[in-house]
Amino acid sequence: MGRLFGTDGVRGVANADLTAELALGLSVAAAHVLAEAGSFEGHRPVAVVGRDPRASGEFLEAAVVAGLASAGVDVLRVGVLPTPAVAYLTGSLGADLGVMLSASHNPMPDNGIKFFARGGHKLADELEDRIERTYRAHSSGEPWDRPTGAGVGRVKDYDQGFDNYVAHLVGVLPNRLDGLKIVIDGAHGAASRVSPEAFARAGAEVVTIGTDPDGLNINDGCGSTHIGDLRAAVVEHGADLGVAHDGDADRCLAVDHAGNEIDGDQILAVLALGMREAGTLRKNTVVATVMSNLGFKLAMEREGLTFVQTAVGDRYVLEEMKAGGFALGGEQSGHVIALDHATTGDGTLTGLMLAARVAATGRPLAELVRVMERLPQVLVNVPDVDKTRVGTSPELTTAVAEAEKELGATGRVLLRPSGTEPLVRVMVEAADIEQAGAVAGRLADVVKSALG
Repeated sequence: MGRLFGTDGVRGVANADLTAELALGLSVAAAHVLAEAGSFEGHRPVAVVGRDPRASGEFLEAAVVAGLASAGVDVLRVGVLPTPAVAYLTGSLGADLGVMLSASHNPMPDNGIKFFARGGHKLADELEDRIERTYRAHSSGEPWDRPTGAGVGRVKDYDQGFDNYVAHLVGVLPNRLDGLKIVIDGAHGAASRVSPEAFARAGAEVVTIGTDPDGLNINDGCGSTHIGDLRAAVVEHGADLGVAHDGDADRCLAVDHAGNEIDGDQILAVLALGMREAGTLRKNTVVATVMSNLGFKLAMEREGLTFVQTAVGDRYVLEEMKAGGFALGGEQSGHVIALDHATTGDGTLTGLMLAARVAATGRPLAELVRVMERLPQVLVNVPDVDKTRVGTSPELTTAVAEAEKELGATGRVLLRPSGTEPLVRVMVEAADIEQAGAVAGRLADVVKSALG
């Protein structure tokens, strides 16, 4: 059996891979591991539990709450809220643990469990490994040490979570959004109420799409993975910009007034210059992953800003930000972390900050994003290959070296094994899309022959 925890918690098809029994067992294990680590010492532990609107979240929430309470943890159930809201409330309420039930941008049948430590920070890999080992040991028959009587956890709904979180989002903005018309696509997900309310309280005129979740329609042809409807709505309503979230609203993509897509790299570039101007971009540094467009790197260098690269995954961006004391980081996919205001990627906060920059400068988003030129990027997935030999194949090493020589300073090659599937991702950037496609095609053929 493979490792349960991936780069972003435990995910799988709900009621097939991710069952009620697994959710309950992992919750009990998390409570015991954190207790053993001293996280609960001297007080009665409290957990915040939230979810996105997926139908399966209803029974999984019940399982998680039951598991935590059976282990002696008091539970504050906050209902349907974004992942970053659960992280924020875990910190602001002084809770010992946060649990979010969501599979983010995945289709509706999937779901996931993500744990947050005290302060709203993601659990360290070592703690996740201990939780998994503990879960496996007890699922094989080892008995739990169970509290009884007054020692069992108590459960109550925390209805103030929505207002507390929205007030936090609006309160950290540098300026209001009066005069802006903004279309919000909530992906029929966790931001369906939060994001429109936050933008409206900040002064924007709000138009909504994808904000009627029914438990089945999350991410279905909408949100940050299907941006076509948002582009059309922005043009139709004559809006200044549009914002698209994913199912759990920890990411944000945007479109300008003409319906052109603005990705995470471009958002980071705009926010970086605004934060430098405000004196809040610590060490004049931005953190992003190896998948960031080369145009972003070149733009940061031209502006005199330092660009620090990490492995793919917002958790690695966050780790680098904490280690270096940096304030801004993110991914091309729209996970943007403003560490002064959030402990994880926050799509609503990102959209608000982007809109605030438009309002403050009086310049349209299309003009602001010209700070970087997005170079053509081609991504080819090569399935059914031995991804473990990407870094050791002489044939691949030679092919990559030849490609890099051909592309020169305005191009880039990246071969990356998938973290979840038996495939290798071939990414090529070049000044010309045809050249990028041709080089990517040749490298994909080499990957097939060398690793197949």
